[in-house]
Amino acid sequence: MKRAIVTGASGFVGANLARRLLRDGHEVHLLLRQSAQSWRLQEIAGDVRLHEVDLQDRDAVRRIVLGVKPDWVFHLAAYGAYPTQTAMDRMIGTNLMGSVTLLDVCADTGVDAIIQAGSSSEYGYKDHPAAEHETLEPNSPYAITKAAATHYCQFIARQRNMHAVTVRLYSIYGPYEEPTRLIPTLIVHGLEGKLPPLVSQRTARDFVYVDDAVEAVLQVASKQTLPRGSIYNVCTGQQSTLEFVVSVTRQILGITAEPIWSSMQQRPWDTDVWVGSPTILQRDTGWRAGIDVITGLEKTTAWFREKPERLSFYANKIRTPI
Repeated sequence: MKRAIVTGASGFVGANLARRLLRDGHEVHLLLRQSAQSWRLQEIAGDVRLHEVDLQDRDAVRRIVLGVKPDWVFHLAAYGAYPTQTAMDRMIGTNLMGSVTLLDVCADTGVDAIIQAGSSSEYGYKDHPAAEHETLEPNSPYAITKAAATHYCQFIARQRNMHAVTVRLYSIYGPYEEPTRLIPTLIVHGLEGKLPPLVSQRTARDFVYVDDAVEAVLQVASKQTLPRGSIYNVCTGQQSTLEFVVSVTRQILGITAEPIWSSMQQRPWDTDVWVGSPTILQRDTGWRAGIDVITGLEKTTAWFREKPERLSFYANKIRTPI
């Protein structure tokens, strides 16, 4: 049994990671900001320990970490990944300063591992599967702050000889994903026999089912022999076009409606090449994504169908896919 801290657990990946840690028998502590939405955590609230804290409050973070004495710390708190999150000062505060505070405190107090969530957007636009050693060309203010946090994680890991790793997440999807994202929007509309507005069918992403992503994070945390300050892409190495994803969803749900391509305006980050190289993560940990896009979409659809209230909740939240 490990004692684990998870920041950002009210978010999509964090909520799935917290559930996996509980299933594996670990003691789970969640660090949440005061305004955090709690809907993803309602089912497990009685099984975890909640700590309300601003990650920029160094003294408060230190008190919590000293009190919990965690073996593992998973830092998934972030701001700026969605179009509605545009405040640059908050991006700097959450993505950079919050990370610096947590990394410093963990270095001072001693933990077995701290795993920090990075972003594929740190690479910017590439015409090939991006690898960890490549020059970063961040394509947004959010990506800039995430890249800065990655550099600091690498620096302090080497300076303080600590097991601190950044995992650059690609397009994670599955249960508890943000309601306005592509996959839940497609499924919720599809269960009503409809399709939402869509951007170009050539738009592509490297989709990773959330269970695979969580497994990668745990593999990295458990391997103390990894090089200090390692960075790993959590990706499949295969990209899927929007045309393919829509086609699979139509088959799974029996949707007869035809897609109307470019009925939604392209977003600044839409591109027909967005894929990472998983080679280094596979080499160092043996991890490989085990759930393909078709199976992942089937599993996500089944999750919605398990409880009608989930579908109702998402349908009420969905406005325009992002």
